Amino acid sequence: MSQWRILFSGFTLLLLAVTARADILWSDPGSRVIHATPDGNDILGGKIKRDDKASDALYFKFHVDPLSDPADEPYFALFQLVESNQMRLGVGNAMEAWGYSAAYASETGPSNKVDIDSGEFNLRSAYPEAAPMGVTLPYELPSHNHPRTIVFKVQFVPGGDDLITVWLDPNLAHGATPENQPDNITTKFKAKATFDEIRLRHGGIGGVRKDGGNGWIFSDMAIATSFNDFVIVRFWQTWWFSGAMALVVLAAVGALVRVVERRKYQLQLQRAEQQHALEQERARIAQDLHDDLGSQLTRLTLLSGLVRADKDHPEQVEAHASKLSQAANQTVRALEEIVWAVRPGSDTLQSLVDYIAHFANELFDGNSTRCRLDLPHDLPALPLPPDMRHNIFLIVKEALTNALKHAGAREVQVHAKVYGRMLEIRVQDDGKGFSPEAFTEGRRNGLGNMRRRAQAIDGKLDFETAPGHGTTMKLSVKLREPTPEAVP
Repeated sequence: MSQWRILFSGFTLLLLAVTARADILWSDPGSRVIHATPDGNDILGGKIKRDDKASDALYFKFHVDPLSDPADEPYFALFQLVESNQMRLGVGNAMEAWGYSAAYASETGPSNKVDIDSGEFNLRSAYPEAAPMGVTLPYELPSHNHPRTIVFKVQFVPGGDDLITVWLDPNLAHGATPENQPDNITTKFKAKATFDEIRLRHGGIGGVRKDGGNGWIFSDMAIATSFNDFVIVRFWQTWWFSGAMALVVLAAVGALVRVVERRKYQLQLQRAEQQHALEQERARIAQDLHDDLGSQLTRLTLLSGLVRADKDHPEQVEAHASKLSQAANQTVRALEEIVWAVRPGSDTLQSLVDYIAHFANELFDGNSTRCRLDLPHDLPALPLPPDMRHNIFLIVKEALTNALKHAGAREVQVHAKVYGRMLEIRVQDDGKGFSPEAFTEGRRNGLGNMRRRAQAIDGKLDFETAPGHGTTMKLSVKLREPTPEAVP
């Protein structure tokens, strides 16, 4: 199973867990302007009710923007609980309270006075009003453009007065709880809060029109079983988002580890291939030393022995000395080839072409056969693996040697060119040529070796020849793409 499939499965489980969260019991997110509604109309529609036998707790929330201000006092504006058409607890602004307050409480607040509504209880506010003589009033006067959110809790007590807690403009950000709300916005008292209706009421005798002003705007109303249901949690603050991000990070780390491990494996494989290639190159050099240089040194030893044995025969000594000189030259040339093969600067295409030119000039030096070279001097800076470089040179060497020793040619031409990723080398002579049957294994071993070397480097070797019409050898090799480590 891939990391992405694991991530998708985990994210699906998280979404299912989120959808299992308890819903708010009732909500009305719309905005309502309440003006001159002394009795009010039910907005709950019987969806929720609690009677005198209830013992659970409910949380109520609403948002207000007072259009009436202190100049319109006395007036009332209430989020009113009603049971069987009887007014129960109301929260907002009681008739004679002159501030954010509760009405129809079972007790009167310390800064309130009893009026026809009775049970007024001012709510504590974080923005208390200043009074003359440096006195600070514990409540806040409602005013337009200073909206507030009110949350209150009703802990129902069967057969008795219910316990009320009101928070005026509480903190509802992520992490908020009833316990961490400041004391200066928390008010506690008792009231009868059973209900089967909720009404939004406004009325009064103050203001210019003696109707209590322009009313209040109520919005974002809701009832829930938990304070936490009202807490505003941005999606990036939720546990499921954190879990999803953790899964994403986990999947990303897993993918990164997989990429790193794959890259590490590829590097190990590449090092192993390079080590294998190095071992092959060492084996080839050892074989060259044994076959070429060793055989030449053995020949030199034998010729030296013949010179000593025939020292009394000058004509034989001269013949042996001539052969000894030729063998020494061939030994020097073989040693030079080995040094060129292992020299670090020889692993480029241009180095190969330059060495072919050097070898051809030395091979045909002092011979009647003319060698014409058409070799470029501005080839691309492409690296050549040791096996490819060595096999190409040996194929060209064999072709030049055959043209000199067996073809009886007056002129030999060597051409090289690169087009795209292809290297093409042609060796052409005007010698006696040979029959195609010479390709048969056992007839011309040199040609067979050339073909095997071409196959080893995935090259294509072609001959155009016929008796009396010369020979053209064409070698085509596709150059390998350079690896980053191989680029100079």
